[in-house]
Amino acid sequence: MLDRSSKETPLDVSDPLTEMLRGLRLDGVEYGRCRLAEPWATSFPAQEAARFHFISSGNAWLQTPSGEWLQLRPGDAALLPRGDAHVIASLPGLAPLPFDRFGRKEVCQGVFDVQCADACGSTVALTASMRFNIDKLHPLLQLMPETMLTSDLARNEPSIPHLLDAMAREVDMDRVGAGGILARLADVLTATLIRTWVEHGCGDTTGWIAAVRNPEVGRVLAAIHLQPDRDWNIASLARLMGASRSGFAERFLRVVGETPARYVARVRMHQARQWLRDGERVATVAERLGYDAEASFSRAFKRIIGTPPSHFRKNGGEGGGGIRDFG
Repeated sequence: MLDRSSKETPLDVSDPLTEMLRGLRLDGVEYGRCRLAEPWATSFPAQEAARFHFISSGNAWLQTPSGEWLQLRPGDAALLPRGDAHVIASLPGLAPLPFDRFGRKEVCQGVFDVQCADACGSTVALTASMRFNIDKLHPLLQLMPETMLTSDLARNEPSIPHLLDAMAREVDMDRVGAGGILARLADVLTATLIRTWVEHGCGDTTGWIAAVRNPEVGRVLAAIHLQPDRDWNIASLARLMGASRSGFAERFLRVVGETPARYVARVRMHQARQWLRDGERVATVAERLGYDAEASFSRAFKRIIGTPPSHFRKNGGEGGGGIRDFG
């Protein structure tokens, strides 16, 4: 987030989508390796963080949040960007054991050997939880498919097979530092999957992505998302577009589907929700967003999010790996 001294400097956003991706960061929270013997099935509950799975050896099936079964072959990886509930199994239809039932042994900070049913099993999988620095309701995350597979995206990104090969070499964790290297590779692969999807998989002519790519409206959307704590108004946003206030408001509503004021309010409150989950006090968040009183911020937050800000205070800290940038 830019500091207060930059608030009055207009942004020069020549490529809005690139600028927004540059501000999107990934914080690896936890990584676990599991060796499984057939038959096996494991269920993962819904969570705020994204889920990532990599099958190093053996075969697996993933039941998506919508109920579809997708086969994962050796060297395949899957990302569930919104952390929806799902199942991984050796065959579809097996009764799953909840993932949190397994014990774990720490290999290094944030990396665990998961104590699965059979340490001599033929299937070796890496599973990870990854947290974005943006709210789960950010339009970019909401537009992503519920499940993203490397096998679907690798044809458009030549680096994906190389990253998968590198992960396969490290997944044994027998070498010194292999766990940490594997975690970083998972972070980079996830960032690459999202970038590839944006560049090749979401080029629809409608919706939020199309609005961001609109040459007039895109720079306005990027500015709002890059500086959600700025005191945006119709006049300042119209200047970014280079239009009159009435012309800007009409164009924004037609392309985005809601008024500028409503869009700005939603972005600000979704950012507030993320700050609260990261442990910020309600009063601090209210001040960062320019509210004179905590009560007025709380009313605005509840009107848009549906619950009071105190509900989203983060409970306890989460360990994690380094930050990975999408830029």
